[in-house]
This record gives sequence, structure tokens and C-alpha cells, in this order.
Amino acid sequence: MTDFRFDQPDRFTVGVIGEVGQRLFLLQIREGRRLMTLKIEKVQVATLSTYLARLVKEMGRPKHLPEDLGLESELDVDFTVGDVNVMVNEQEQRIVLELDELTSENEAGDHVLISLSREQAAAFAIHATRIVEGGRPPCPLCALPLDPRGHDCPRTNGHRAPLT
Repeated sequence: MTDFRFDQPDRFTVGVIGEVGQRLFLLQIREGRRLMTLKIEKVQVATLSTYLARLVKEMGRPKHLPEDLGLESELDVDFTVGDVNVMVNEQEQRIVLELDELTSENEAGDHVLISLSREQAAAFAIHATRIVEGGRPPCPLCALPLDPRGHDCPRTNGHRAPLT
């Protein structure tokens, strides 16, 4: 188990590789020469972006937001994110993310702490929301992603033809 800390990251972003319906979501954190790339689920990105947006709103309007939020070309995945925790350091006016590696029940995984400014958190929330919404639209009944090849909606309980 390794603990990684990014106290003043230069960059914190999310991006995707692959086609819609087959996308791989990646978080990247850079501080100086250190770069980590983490695999993360779409629902985790969506939840994190919503929560960060709410925190930033409560903390007050941010200043200038970072603009370059594309993924860097180094895409070697360090680990897959399991648990995500968010804390606010009110004294320093920073948002701290705690990301734990997804592991089997008896294993201890890697652990990352990332301290974000309001500006970084706000830019991430906006960017992540755009990326998540750029995927498959949700089913109006169950909110699961609609597959272009057909969607067997669990809410229809087998009594309707699949939605497309």
C-alpha cells in the first residue's frame, strides 16, 4: 500500500478514451513532474462533479478557472478508484479528495490525497459534467444509459418492447 499526496497540484482533470458506450473514464493529477492517471467509473465522475459544484457554490465565487483540462498523453493507469471521500479544509479554503484503490476485500490498496483550490474544483465540475453528458442519454423510465442497439428497461418488467 502506498500513500500519494498532491498538496498543490498543477492540474486535476478527467477525460475519456473510446467510443460512446465503451468509454474509459480517467482522472489525471499532476504536481510538478509527478503524474498519476486513475481509472474511474462514469457514475463516480458524475457524483463527484455535482458534489464539488455544490461545495464551490457554498465556499464563494472562484477566481479565474483553469482552461486546459484535456488529458495528457501519458495514459498508463496507476489504479482503479474505489472509494471517494471529499473534505473541506476551511482554514486553507481547499477541497481535499481522498481516493482509495479498488481492491478485493482482504487487500490494502493505494491511497491518494488531493488538495484542490476552489478554482480547480469548479473547473473540474464544469468539465466533468460536459464529459458525462456527452455520453449515451438516460432512459426516461429507469435513468440507465440507452444503448443504441436497444434497451431492456427494468421498469417495464418485461411488459413492453425494449426502448431504443
